[in-house]
Amino acid sequence: MPMSPKEVAAAWFESVWNKKEPGAIDRYLAPDARMHGLDAAPMTPAAFKQMHGAFCAAFPDIRIDIVRTVCEGDTVVALCHVTGTHAGAALGPAPTQKRIDMWGMGMARVADDRIVEGWNAWDFMSLYQQVGMLPAVATA
Repeated sequence: MPMSPKEVAAAWFESVWNKKEPGAIDRYLAPDARMHGLDAAPMTPAAFKQMHGAFCAAFPDIRIDIVRTVCEGDTVVALCHVTGTHAGAALGPAPTQKRIDMWGMGMARVADDRIVEGWNAWDFMSLYQQVGMLPAVATA
């Protein structure tokens, strides 16, 4: 029985990010998929694997929890909470051992139990500030 888009999203975040199973990327991401919003150009599965490896090296205990999903037809949107510890230098700066806490959303179009296209909106500004890559912005 085919998986629903919500089930694919749940399996994606649990297997790819929380269990850090690189093989799950091939299982849940179509070979010709395009991921938008993670780089200047749409990201291919091969490029996604490189980015995934760098994030897992920089944040070895990264955890992404789905807080809410909304589904319409073949498309699912997941609101996610991301936590972890900056313990590796794979993204550039030396490890700070600081805990990170950020939010974001991913939207995926699903076919045949795989993501065929994804759109991402993650609060990378907050992440960069938390690990000292950017100064914090004062609020009034």
